Amino acid sequence: MSKIKIERLKSLDEKTLNELIRVYMEGYKGLEEYGGEGEDYARNYILWCWKKAPDGFFVAKIDNRIVGFIVCDRDWFSKYEGKIVGAIHEFVVDKSYQGKGIGRKLLITCLDFLKKYNDAIELWVGEKNYGAMKLYEKFGFKKGGKSGIWIRMVKQNL
Repeated sequence: MSKIKIERLKSLDEKTLNELIRVYMEGYKGLEEYGGEGEDYARNYILWCWKKAPDGFFVAKIDNRIVGFIVCDRDWFSKYEGKIVGAIHEFVVDKSYQGKGIGRKLLITCLDFLKKYNDAIELWVGEKNYGAMKLYEKFGFKKGGKSGIWIRMVKQNL
């Protein structure tokens, strides 16, 4: 496999947006209840993420092809923590590239970015997305509540 490159997304044109939608749709295969709302939803959600946290939007590329992305927001008000925290709004790797360390590299990049600004980081993960939860736990996230089909996980940056 070619070298994995993690970089901050510098601009979001239509071609890149379509690539991100493809990765999003591929990444949620088998876990559609957490991200299978369709391409229109994916488009709107990715645009919202870009508007909310453009400086924390990182992509993983192999041979200049986007194979995953993570959106790291350093300015999120958590009603659970009662303060501004870092938040991971989206984190997805194309199904055919999962298990190759890409998610790990994206997550490390995101945590390095957020720890400069935040003493806590939160995210929500689908209750049956065991692989993702295991990865988050390896990086020090702890379960901190549940809402419907979602589990809230929090990491304190001490």
